[in-house]
Amino acid sequence: SPRVPRELKARGRNVSRNTVARLMKTHGLAARTRKKYRATTDSNHSLPLAENVLNRQFEQDSPDRVWLADITCMWTLEGWLYLAAVLDAHSRKIVGWSMSDRMQTRLVMDALRMALGRRYPESLLHHSDRGSQYASQAYRELLREHNITCSMSRKANCWDNAMMESFFATLKKERVHHEVYVTREAARQSVFEYIELFYNSRRRHSALGYLSPDQFEQAA
Repeated sequence: SPRVPRELKARGRNVSRNTVARLMKTHGLAARTRKKYRATTDSNHSLPLAENVLNRQFEQDSPDRVWLADITCMWTLEGWLYLAAVLDAHSRKIVGWSMSDRMQTRLVMDALRMALGRRYPESLLHHSDRGSQYASQAYRELLREHNITCSMSRKANCWDNAMMESFFATLKKERVHHEVYVTREAARQSVFEYIELFYNSRRRHSALGYLSPDQFEQAA
């Protein structure tokens, strides 16, 4: 009920939150709830690890200061599809993403390269979990090449990357868990549409004053 009246107001119709809540209850409408999802972090490796430099300081005053990265997965009738995403902590915008049927280092590198191709950070902190993909030599070299400082969550501590986890939970409850993907290509198209045509440009965030990430960046 908090988000709906703001969307209606943007469309030229002033309706109070109480009215929206009452109508939603009358018609049996409720927010979609999240489900559990499969863990994708493989931290049982001997690769070098970075300190938790971010230390849960998610709130940032300007864009391209802190990027968060992680991997999640979606089930299709062809098997798993993996999504790697990079999120700007300032606006919660997904600035880079990549999908593949394999959870390899190339998956996360492609997501970071997309972000770097779209944005031009000068002093950036990159935070992820301790997964082998992010700890790999190739990924660490890509960070060094662009003078990006590396930060990693503490072992088995999802709260150290809570903002990124929140995006994946939102994606799952608003789109993925309400679809049956026959093919990986169908899942790819669905996730692409959610990120690029809805989440970044239209989805209203309470933490952003009920603006979308794009609107928030434009206003700033």
